[in-house]
Amino acid sequence: MLYIIGLGLGDERDITMRGLEAVKSCEKVYMEAYTSLLSFGLDSHGLSNLEKLYGKSITLADREMVEEKAHHILEEARHSHVAFLVVGDPFGATTHTDLVVRAKKMGIHVQIVHNASVLNAIGFCGLQLYRYGQTVSIPFFTDSWRPDSFYEKIHSNRTMGLHTLCLLDICVKEPTLESLARGRKTYEPPRYMTINTAIEQLLEVVQEHQQPAYTEDTQCVGFARLGSDDQTIVAGTMRQLQMVDFGAPLHCLVITGNTHPLEEEMLEFYRCRT
Repeated sequence: MLYIIGLGLGDERDITMRGLEAVKSCEKVYMEAYTSLLSFGLDSHGLSNLEKLYGKSITLADREMVEEKAHHILEEARHSHVAFLVVGDPFGATTHTDLVVRAKKMGIHVQIVHNASVLNAIGFCGLQLYRYGQTVSIPFFTDSWRPDSFYEKIHSNRTMGLHTLCLLDICVKEPTLESLARGRKTYEPPRYMTINTAIEQLLEVVQEHQQPAYTEDTQCVGFARLGSDDQTIVAGTMRQLQMVDFGAPLHCLVITGNTHPLEEEMLEFYRCRT
């Protein structure tokens, strides 16, 4: 059996009772370590908290392990119970869907244990979940790579009066170009996109369009560390949010569409006063 278990958004205590029971039944436990992170991060101290509560040794599974060595994990699940822990909900990233497909093709039983994710936790600000359009991802720009495919989705959402959730880039264990050329991988330090950087890039992209989908006066909501005790939520214009220090990762951004009076009433609690 392969268990894919959502851990929620806060810390090791956010696992569900059903998820904890599944972990305790497994011979091997992997922790996915590149699409998100818990509030305490994935350093040795954070991992020890998980291991102490769950009563199991945990193997960190980085992108290379999951994408290049998933067959090894699945072979273990063919003969024993294996847990694959995911921050948030198991289906918050397409990588985990691929793992399920591969497992089923190998005849391995799969059980999913759901949990909270950013896709529903953003409702805390008062913007109603059924009024969201397509979710987009904002990647880090480089000197030679400045993709803007997300713009058309934002434009479509805004045209229909819908809110847009922008998931911000996470770069963990990214090999340097120099090391790829040498054939021996070394890695860039981890980087987590801030709301400030995301807005800077969004405003850069919109300048290339004659009928802009948004401006620096467009209302947005910035979120940091959703689900943790020190989560931060600030509502304001893009210009205002650029001046806010949201602190440690993870960050995400919502570009608001048309708002209901009840949504506006809730947003007032988070309104930027600068």
